Amino acid sequence: MEIWINPDCSKCRSALSILDAEAADYTVRRYLDDPPAASEIREVLARLGLEPWDITRTGEPRAAELGIGTWPRDDRDRWIEALAANPVLIQRPIITADDGSAVIGRSEEAVRSTLL
Repeated sequence: MEIWINPDCSKCRSALSILDAEAADYTVRRYLDDPPAASEIREVLARLGLEPWDITRTGEPRAAELGIGTWPRDDRDRWIEALAANPVLIQRPIITADDGSAVIGRSEEAVRSTLL
């Protein structure tokens, strides 16, 4: 299992606490320091069953600078490339489980779903 985190994020710290309490075997990826490539984002989106705009933090200042709020949702590649180039825009934490599933672990329930 791998978890993409920003250590400054309270939701990320909470997810790590849950995983630690359950003695889960996981790897931490500080995705701001080690940004995922566009291909990795595509893979995670497939595992999540989501589109890139679903995991984009549109409230971030960088999103406003890019004008993401006005981007059409028919140019999936543009969104993915923006996430790869600007990892601060990626929703967090994202947990990829060993069974091939993935979740955005913003709730305790979502994090625990990866432990089943």
